[in-house]
Amino acid sequence: MALDLFVVLIYAAGMLVLGYYGMRRAKTHEDYLVAGRNLGPSLYMGTMAATVLGGASTVGTVRLGYVHGISGFWLCAALGAGIIALNLFLAKPLLKLKIFTVTQVLEKRYNPMARQASAVIMLAYALMLGVTSILAIATVLQVLFDLPFWLSVLVGGGVVVVYSTIGGMWSLTLTDIVQFVIKTVGLIFILLPICLYRVGGWDELVAKLPASSFSFTAIGWDTIITYFLIYFFGILIGQDIWQRVFTARDEKVAQYAGTFAGFYCILYGLACALIGMAAHVLIPDLDNVNNAFAAIVKASLPDGIRGLVIAAALAAMMSTASAALLAASTVLTEDLLPRLRGGKQSSLGINRLFTLLTGVAVLGIALVVNDVISALTLAYNLLVGGMLVPLIGALFWKRATTSGAITSMTLGFVTALVFMFKDGLDANTPIYYSLAVALVSFVLVSVLSRRPDTVAARAA
Repeated sequence: MALDLFVVLIYAAGMLVLGYYGMRRAKTHEDYLVAGRNLGPSLYMGTMAATVLGGASTVGTVRLGYVHGISGFWLCAALGAGIIALNLFLAKPLLKLKIFTVTQVLEKRYNPMARQASAVIMLAYALMLGVTSILAIATVLQVLFDLPFWLSVLVGGGVVVVYSTIGGMWSLTLTDIVQFVIKTVGLIFILLPICLYRVGGWDELVAKLPASSFSFTAIGWDTIITYFLIYFFGILIGQDIWQRVFTARDEKVAQYAGTFAGFYCILYGLACALIGMAAHVLIPDLDNVNNAFAAIVKASLPDGIRGLVIAAALAAMMSTASAALLAASTVLTEDLLPRLRGGKQSSLGINRLFTLLTGVAVLGIALVVNDVISALTLAYNLLVGGMLVPLIGALFWKRATTSGAITSMTLGFVTALVFMFKDGLDANTPIYYSLAVALVSFVLVSVLSRRPDTVAARAA
């Protein structure tokens, strides 16, 4: 294990070095938040895919593959489909706006109050997304290197906080590209083939698992639909993903490179589900299925190679964690802080300070939460339940009003929280009821309330 630890330490040092180079390129406010809006196809595709495929997509999908078989890929499939739809249909109008946050769209359509209300929801989402990835990092370090959980959180998460803070989006972009390459090689071209070889090949995998493991619907249609409601729509409105769209040089880069990134996400999900299936054959009696990924890495790979695959997993998790940190700090500095400072806009120094503070908060939350997919589900339930309806309404319904939007956000957010507390984080009810309540309240309040432009016209 000493050789594995050395490889992981080299990887972590490399991320910090890339963070330093990102810091040297982040000379302005716009450089720090959106990489100067100047990424080409290769950088854009790599950073988009790396952002989406994090701890839950890796550790979580391997766990789903272990339990449900190939149908565990649907989590990544929903994320990939969301990336494709976002880049094909929304990237062009978004790039024209020259904005930094999702909530600025709501301000343009409604008023500043709608922006502030939505910013609170977006902040909660980004914080929990960061927690999800830090948890995944800690799980891998804890199982493979026998570290205390708290130390795994602080060491693994600390590296992410440092490079995210010093260089912002440029650091994230440079580290994302390296992370994209490492996790592609480590998981798809090393771990998956070795796992299949250990099982005895594809025919042995088929023979040793029940037929249901090879059904694409074994996980259940209700779960598949829920994944699309949560993750597909969550991708369409998530600050961490929109912030990546804002980095594209032009709409062509976003459409072509973004679509490729989406298909890559689907392929990645299939690979992780197959790794989980092989793990079920090789380690059939795991005490905790959440540790399926770490257990199969520990059991199947030799020293050195194991370290490379661990680095690949950490790459997946760190890319999403860093995206969430920057998303949360951007919402704070662009949407919430100016209101407290009398409209004064943030500076590069303020951006770095709040990224650091956000990172400290995420590490603190990660120390008291312990389930990767549950944390991810919590994040997306709050985002989709609170934000989807008023945001779609802002884009496509002319009769939508500020009152309707704020009511929808509030009731959708609260409904999601209530049903997650009542039925559990893994239940389907939170997203169904929160969307239903958000939609009904949005339409009713918008119809019953007078639109601001109508009132102004009558006063004139």
